[in-house]
Amino acid sequence: MSITLYGIPNCDTVKKARTWLDAKGLAYTFHDYKKQGADPARIAGWIAKAGLDKIVNKAGTTYRKLDDAQKTALSGDGAPAVLAENTSVIKRPIVEHPAGLLVGFKEAEWSAALG
Repeated sequence: MSITLYGIPNCDTVKKARTWLDAKGLAYTFHDYKKQGADPARIAGWIAKAGLDKIVNKAGTTYRKLDDAQKTALSGDGAPAVLAENTSVIKRPIVEHPAGLLVGFKEAEWSAALG
């Protein structure tokens, strides 16, 4: 099973997710937004699968610091570009796996999807 976990290494939720994957013995590739960036086309795919509201983290300080033009762009076709430039606004972690996409870390949801 090919699993890719997207996130920021110092995020507590990403740390919990990585610990969970390790404990289950599931191999995965970690994509660090801070070092490797984020691809707008991939983000657009996530939005298409999960919905914009699920992908955008409006609770964080980075979202609150966005200017009005960026917040407006986030509600439309410009969302992938804004998220790629401001990766801390993407909910974490995001996991791509053969059966779909997981957004955030909820153990029961992950157990059902990944075993």
